[in-house]
Amino acid sequence: MMIRILLAEDDDSMRLYLGRALERVGYSVDAVDRGTAALALLSSQRFDLLLTDIVMPEMDGIELAQKASVLAPEMRVMFITGFAAVALKAGKAAPEAKVLSKPFHLRDLVAEVDRLFQTEDQHGRL
Repeated sequence: MMIRILLAEDDDSMRLYLGRALERVGYSVDAVDRGTAALALLSSQRFDLLLTDIVMPEMDGIELAQKASVLAPEMRVMFITGFAAVALKAGKAAPEAKVLSKPFHLRDLVAEVDRLFQTEDQHGRL
């Protein structure tokens, strides 16, 4: 069963870069450039992880995560941001979410995503 990731990132090159990196290690990635587009997908499809930039036009990642938690309460959330102050705000808004601060290495992102789903696999076998 392939793990599905919904990536919301308004920066085109970053979105492409992250999506490719995650697909290369075996994840299925749907990438959108804004939170409103992400919500539309969330209402019609199932994803295992929402990977979202925090600062985006129309709807920020925190608001997106809050709306997503209503549509898909079991979905994990990971934030990406280049702003330290924003990361603190995200941590308060969604304490269970992981916040990755830019710049980060792709291997760090992949390791964090792997870690999320490895723990789930272990629990699944208990």
